[in-house]
Parts: sequence; C-alpha cells; structure tokens
Amino acid sequence: MKLKTLVILILSVVSFGLPKKIQKKVDKEIKKVYELESFQFEAFLIDHAIAKELPSKFSENHLFTIKAENNLLGYAYLSKAPSKTAEFDYLVLINPDLSVKKAKVLIYREEYGGEIGSKRWLRQFIGKTYNDETFRYGDNIDAISGATISVRSMTNAMNDLMSSLKALNEKGIL
Repeated sequence: MKLKTLVILILSVVSFGLPKKIQKKVDKEIKKVYELESFQFEAFLIDHAIAKELPSKFSENHLFTIKAENNLLGYAYLSKAPSKTAEFDYLVLINPDLSVKKAKVLIYREEYGGEIGSKRWLRQFIGKTYNDETFRYGDNIDAISGATISVRSMTNAMNDLMSSLKALNEKGIL
C-alpha cells in the first residue's frame, strides 16, 4: 500500500507544472515586462464546473498569478492555438484590471506564419479589455500575408480569452 501511495504522489508531482522550456520562456518574459528579478508564479485554479463553460481553457496549467512581495502584479495566461498543421504556444500577461499587458508567441512550430510572433503585430492587443470591441481579422486586427491561419487563430484565441475574463470577472472570481 505504501508503494502505491508513493507512485501516485510521484506521478502527481511530475504531471503538474509547466514544461521546463515553456517555464523558462515565461519567467524571462515576466522579468523583462515587470522589470524585476524575483516573483511568485502560482497556478490560479478555476472550478472545473465553471471552467468547462468558458471559451478558453482553464486547467491547472493555463492561468497563473504573478506576485512580488505578496502584491498582485497581474496574471499570466498560457495556451496553445492551431496553426496550419501544428499548434503554437502563446502567453498573455494581464494587468490586475484585466487589461492585456503583453501578448507573446512562445513557440511557433511551422515553417511559415511565424510573423504573428512579431512585437509590432502583437502590440495590437496591448491595453485591450473584455469591454473593448471584438477583435476582427482584417478589420481591427491586421492581416499578415502568409500567416492567415495563424492570425485568425490568435485573433480567435484572444476573443475567447476576453470573453472568459469577462465571465470570470462577472462571477467575482477575478
């Protein structure tokens, strides 16, 4: 019985948390954006019943709080979005007022379309909140030649995140 408990404990520790490569990129981005060296980065768990009703994913590896000296600096949202034949990992740093502080593509796995990772293109989301108008490809979100699928995917992902943040705020969770 003790061995079984130990195996379950080890599996739960190993399966929880971000992959090291992603965590390293997230840590680097947080340090740069918030101009600090040390911070607390903790999973912000959303009740499963509420999470399944939201358009964005909210399991244990998606939403995190960012704190320094126990003061809330903001939130980090991590997820994947589809590209033409694969998925890309992205990070959205969110201010305590739930406005977008920064959006970043962490890992892009396609030969074409990686231009969505450019700071200039991602800057379109900075400062936006769930109260702003919906993001629309080719209207208030710039198109990128050769990256149509990825641009639409990131635009949809950001719309889903804004809708989810609105719902979480209305429920008093965020």
